Order: sequence, then structure tokens, then C-alpha cells
Amino acid sequence: MKSFTKTISTSSSASSFNRIAEIRDDIVVLGIETSCDDTAAAVVRGNGEILSQVISSQADLLERYGGVAPKMAEEAHSQVIDQVVQQALDEANLTENHLSAVAVTIGPGLSLCLRVGVRKARQIAGSFKLPIVGIHHMEAHALVARLVERELQFPFLALLISGGHNLLVLARDLGHYVQLGTTIDDAIGEAYDKTARWLGLSMRRGGGSALEELAREGNAQSIKFSVPMKQHKDCNFSYAGLKTQVRLAIESKKIDTETPFFSTSSQDRSLRADIAASFQRVAVLHLEERCERAIDWALNIEPSIKYLVVSGGVASNQYVRTRLGEVVKKNGLQLVCPPPKLCTDNGVMVAWTGIEHFCKGRFDPPPPVDEPEDFVFDLRPRWPLGEEHTEGRSGARSLRTARIHPSLTSIIQSSTPQSQPFNIEVESSSSSGRSGDCSCCLGKLYLCNR
Repeated sequence: MKSFTKTISTSSSASSFNRIAEIRDDIVVLGIETSCDDTAAAVVRGNGEILSQVISSQADLLERYGGVAPKMAEEAHSQVIDQVVQQALDEANLTENHLSAVAVTIGPGLSLCLRVGVRKARQIAGSFKLPIVGIHHMEAHALVARLVERELQFPFLALLISGGHNLLVLARDLGHYVQLGTTIDDAIGEAYDKTARWLGLSMRRGGGSALEELAREGNAQSIKFSVPMKQHKDCNFSYAGLKTQVRLAIESKKIDTETPFFSTSSQDRSLRADIAASFQRVAVLHLEERCERAIDWALNIEPSIKYLVVSGGVASNQYVRTRLGEVVKKNGLQLVCPPPKLCTDNGVMVAWTGIEHFCKGRFDPPPPVDEPEDFVFDLRPRWPLGEEHTEGRSGARSLRTARIHPSLTSIIQSSTPQSQPFNIEVESSSSSGRSGDCSCCLGKLYLCNR
């Protein structure tokens, strides 16, 4: 492996970002993602070149259990993690000796699943003396847009929508996020999946894509579902009530939810299509209304905003993209959506986010090679991305949003000098270099608990 050593100045300014960019061609990061139901790994170069991307889907388990079963998901991750990582390295035509660092999702997500990826990342990092970067899953969804759209600079607004999260954040800088709105009960992806399951659709490709396809056959105005949280003038999301409306509509139409979709009559198929279309119209209208208000709030905070990033698994939905495209156009912004393969959980977004933070000096030193079996990993299943905007606080907040860990933003801000930048040396994995900023770690770290 070619060794490199360059001194870079790390700060939160845009000029520092540009100075750091010059070393990126030499950086190669392995990203590992196991936060939920897909085992993913990728190798990405610092200039944004995707050298490999491997995903092992748990579609069979999703269909069998009608959703994610944490223990089964953990076992599935454990069975394929070695193969997925090795395949990612092989397809990149690299070995671990070529890597600059390993990035891995440490939260939010399912603890049992997160543990599989973190254990594998630490084994590699320890064996090959590599720095390790702990990644926030939702930040990775937002930042992968910067790999796709190179003109995307901070600040920007991001809507992150998936099976477990709805999140509206103002990204002011790398690691500096203001939470404008979040999920107070069920996320849109969960609502899509539950509705698809009730309608007897196949979950093999995910409920969202199956429901979107069926909705094209239906009349979106046929059933008058109520838009959630109309009385709440904030940017938070709720889909529990809409799910209840869907269930009641299915019961009133006397649809047999135990009958698979492929076995239904043409009349029954039409009824299910109408429910799917009506549900999708209202579910996405809820997104539109929240985004409208978030754009107004964000522009008051950062008038220079030009982009709305929409990412996460539900951002693969073409209806969602089309409707939000209209919202963005009306407000004079540009819409940035990563391609569908980078919207769903993947290793590329983890590797890229690792590169961004690695270039800022935010990483942990290599773990010990002989780490004990009972070592307690730093997992953050409930981990806020940013601090709440004052106007965004909701009285309807559920206990599910209770914080266990301080937000990523608060951790980074508390560990970063506010006045002068600091210098670090970025070296090959053969180096044991430590910066002078932390007695136990390299650089200013958000993963370090010491």
C-alpha cells in the first residue's frame, strides 16, 4: 500500500473543506451497514468513486414474518457479513491493506443488528491497524446526496424518510444539524408496509414499491382519508392515525385481508387499488405540508439555502419524488434525490460519510487486536441527529422519541474548538500517529466516550 502523509487544517468553514478535498484521492474507506434488515458493504474512494457496492437482502425473512423480526435479522446478518465484506473488497480489487479507514453504522437502528456490523468493523480495524469512524445512519442518508450532486454545499434542507424515521433537518455544516421535524409515532415507510400487508401485497420487494404499483390502478379521490396533524402548526409527522383510517376502510369494504392479492377478484382488486391510491395521496400530502413549512423556517435561519435533499428508502418512490418536486419548484429551490440504489440502506452512504468525517479528523484509533468477546460495543439505537428547533417542539411527542444518547450535533460541537482550527496528520494504516487534541484518540472524535 502506498503510504501518504499530509497535514490538513480542520475547521467547520467551507474553505477548510476545500483544503481537505485535495487529499481525498488518496483515501479509500470501507463502509459497513447493518442497522436493520439489509447487510451492506461498499468501498469508496475519497474523490467519490464507488469501487464496489454489495447488499444482501433479507426479502425472504420480510415476507415470512410480515416485517422485520430483530432476532431473525441479527442471525441473517451474522451468516452473511463476512461474505458481503469480502465481496466488496474483491469487487474493488483491494485488500484491507489498501484501506485508509473503516466506517460503520453505530445508530440509530436495531441493537442486535447494529452489533453485527460494529463487531466486523472492529475486527478489521484492529487486525489491520485502521482508524474506525462511527456513523449516524440518518446523517449518511443525507450526505450521500453530496456524493451524487457535487454542487451541493452546506447549508441545505433534508427530508429523510424511511421505514423507521421521518426527519426534516437543516444541515448547516458537516455534523451540525437543526431538527425541524421528526416522527412522533409511526414513520411513513412503516405505514406503507402495514397498508401493503393489509391489502395482501407481496412484501418481497418491500411494501412501499408494491403499494405504489397498485396505487397506479386506483382512484386517489375515492376514499376521503384525513390528512394527519392538520391542527399542529409544526413540522412533525404522524402516521398512526392514517393507518387506523386505512384499517377501518378495509373493514368497511369487507376486504378479506387473509386473501393474497393475486387470488382476488377484479372487483376486490379495484377496491384495494382505490385504498392504496387514496392512502398514498394523503400520506404524501402530509409530507408536502410539512416540507412547505420547513422550507419557510429553514430560509428564515439560512437564507442562502438552494436545495432540498430527499433521501431514505421511501425516497425511491416516484410518486413521492414527483410531488415533492412540485413543492420545491414552487419555493424556488432545487430537489436532490440520490438514485434509488443509494436511497435504501447501503454501504456507499456509510463509506462516504466516513470519508467526510475522516477528512475532518473525526475518527477513533484502531481497536485492540485481542478485543475480548464480552466487549461492550458503543451502539446508539436511539440517537438524535440534531438539536430541536424551538418552533419544532411538539406537545404530541411520544415516549418513543425519548433520548438515550446526546445528539450527534451536540457531541461534535462540544468536542470541536470554536475559535482556532487544529492540525492533524493523516497517514497510512502503518502509522500509529495521534493528534495532540485527545489523549486517547486521533482528532476530535464524536465516537469517543473517554
